[in-house]
Amino acid sequence: MTTPAQRYAESSKRKASSLTAEFEASFNFPFDPFQIQACRAVEAGKGVLVAAPTGAGKTVIGEFAAYMAIDGGKKCFYTTPIKALSNQKYQEFVARFGAHRVGLLTGDTSINGEAEILVMTTEVLRNMLYAGSNTLNTLGFVVMDEVHYLADKFRGAVWEEVLIHLMESVQVVSLSATVSNAEEFGEWLQTIRGDTEIVVTEVRPVPLYQHVLIDNGLIDLFVENGRVNPEILRREREALRRVRTPRDRGSRKDWADGGHRLSRAEIIEKLHREGMLPAITFIFSRLGCDSAVRQCLASGIKLTTTEERAEIRAIALKYTENIAQEDLETLGFSEWLAGLERGIAAHHAGLLPSFKSAVEDLFQKGLLKAIFATETLALGINMPARTVVLEKLVKWNGEAHVPVTPGEYTQLTGRAGRRGIDIEGNAVVQWSPTVDSATAAGLASTRTYPLRSSFTPTYNMAINLISRFGRQRARGSLESSFAQFQADRAVVGLTRQIHKNEIAIAEFSESAQCHLGKFEEYASIRREIKATETLLSHRQAKRSFDPRQRAHMEAELVGLRKGLRSHPCHSCSDRESHARLAERGDRLTRENIGLLSRVENRTHVIARTFDHICDVLTELGYIQDEKTLPQGQILAKIYTESDLLLTEAIREDIFDHLSSSELLSVVSSVIFQGRSSQNMAPRIPTGNVQSALSAIIHLWAKLEVIEKAHSVTTQREPDFGFCWISFRWANGHSLQSVLKDSDLSVGDFVRSVKQLIDLLQQISVASEKLRPKCLEAMKKLDRGVVAYFAGEA
Repeated sequence: MTTPAQRYAESSKRKASSLTAEFEASFNFPFDPFQIQACRAVEAGKGVLVAAPTGAGKTVIGEFAAYMAIDGGKKCFYTTPIKALSNQKYQEFVARFGAHRVGLLTGDTSINGEAEILVMTTEVLRNMLYAGSNTLNTLGFVVMDEVHYLADKFRGAVWEEVLIHLMESVQVVSLSATVSNAEEFGEWLQTIRGDTEIVVTEVRPVPLYQHVLIDNGLIDLFVENGRVNPEILRREREALRRVRTPRDRGSRKDWADGGHRLSRAEIIEKLHREGMLPAITFIFSRLGCDSAVRQCLASGIKLTTTEERAEIRAIALKYTENIAQEDLETLGFSEWLAGLERGIAAHHAGLLPSFKSAVEDLFQKGLLKAIFATETLALGINMPARTVVLEKLVKWNGEAHVPVTPGEYTQLTGRAGRRGIDIEGNAVVQWSPTVDSATAAGLASTRTYPLRSSFTPTYNMAINLISRFGRQRARGSLESSFAQFQADRAVVGLTRQIHKNEIAIAEFSESAQCHLGKFEEYASIRREIKATETLLSHRQAKRSFDPRQRAHMEAELVGLRKGLRSHPCHSCSDRESHARLAERGDRLTRENIGLLSRVENRTHVIARTFDHICDVLTELGYIQDEKTLPQGQILAKIYTESDLLLTEAIREDIFDHLSSSELLSVVSSVIFQGRSSQNMAPRIPTGNVQSALSAIIHLWAKLEVIEKAHSVTTQREPDFGFCWISFRWANGHSLQSVLKDSDLSVGDFVRSVKQLIDLLQQISVASEKLRPKCLEAMKKLDRGVVAYFAGEA
């Protein structure tokens, strides 16, 4: 069987020009050196890691992998971290390669599922690998876009699962934002995936200039030699003096802001006058984004022409044409459309997906001039601007207010500068007493933002790996994770040597087989005789022998020699040849014992966690030794965070007596996580739902005790905050009615319903008994604004 490298080497000989050159010729711009280097590496049959700034053109290499797949009669999977990016890439690939060659798989969307090029979320590929899908049969290339997402503590493990378990025959193209340890990550890829070329560039296609907005002045952050601009330092001192000695002590807000802080509307107007629009202003709060749009509307800003307003209105109406009028009123459609027509919009996860998709489309067309966004926009969606504004350098991470990291700053400001449109991009930090030039300069100049693995085994992962490989091989495969690689760089190499030794030991054992008997027994007696003779000789030399011990050992030797002579293999004519092979195998076995000891003595965090997970699964009857038991077949198909809790609930028949609406209400408790910090008891349906939720809580408490005994904590406490809302929605109540008295945004509502539908789909696959009820529940949920879902994470 030829390797990918040999295959493409032969292919390139047959062609007058390289595929890289042919591919480049199909674009209306010349490729940058890093793009040519990466494409040539792919054409040579290598894996590739490309680390480059946002907007540098990394996806060209991903498109080339698809081009190679079509040329070679193979399939290419293009994976992304979020559905919005999958949808966008799907449209781009359709435009380049044609709709008949391209498919989309995002869990809730399936288009042309057997196409040559399939765009999908990374979870879809992970699930395919575990299921042994036939779609993988002719897979030649996998592109992992935004691969640095493996640092995400909630979903990052999926990237490593795919990279570890993907077939060796598949070429992997990994596309990453600029990270300072790209070489380390590339070295890990080289270890687990084979020949991988690392292509790193920090050259932005459009140069980025850093500014500070202080008082009413937009001042360059740096002067020559990378020094902070003295003018900024002078103005900072003046502003801080005003803070300490305010003229009007009654104006607390002005005092806190330094006296001359521009409003959001004034900043947009200033950028407009300076020719620096379109701009994205990052505000780390959904409410802040919506408030900024209202402030701009109240100020009377109008950034669009009559023709642009007409086009904006037509596009916005197209995206919302299927939404009921009463729902549009609940969604604040009139105010949203008014903002769009003036060239202004918010972009965050709380928006209805249809609204968010419209904003993205309008911004890409150049019709929107000012976007107020949370950091979710920086995830890879193609929405570059001329200018990026940061109001603050601190954000809420779900648990606390934390400083923006250099990597996050680079990712956010990387949106500034549109290739082929702008000659430069601009990053603007708005000064305040808490956002000084030193902080901004530190973030802008730091080039250390390493990629850190967040990989940890889950119950679902464990059961799937054990089903495929058995417990010991599954444990060994996890030693190859990037997390383990970073914890101890040597472990991956050691485990690889152990594996090679195991193969050699098996070969020696096979070659040393004797037709007269079990040569392993004979070889063992020979080793024991040799060890006893050595010990006896050593003690005689040292004259440290007790006469009784000596007599005992000599008697032992006599017995061993007698046993050796009487063994069937002793009369074999090939005895010494077999013995040499057995000895070589024994040496490798002893070497492996030493290697295993070195591995065990190191951090070994991932394998130990896997062992603890397996201990829980053994106690609950999911696995026995190397095998999975019938209950494990259900767990293998449940991918939610609370996988074990849900599987145990199915096992204990908690859902059996519920109606479809009651079922979805109860199931919502394991996927929902409220944003509110209020401790008010949520409203829940009475009767069967109440009883089932009580059983779920008791089950969670039982699992918590078992997990604690085995030193793991994985199952999140159920959250009842969506039970009443989902129950009423499934029973036909209006959007306004179900969201009344709730702090849930429409975007959060739709996303939660979609997650619930996805989980019900998993249950329907895992449990034949619950399948009809799950399908009915899914149908009840998928209506109204939920049915017009598009491009959500």
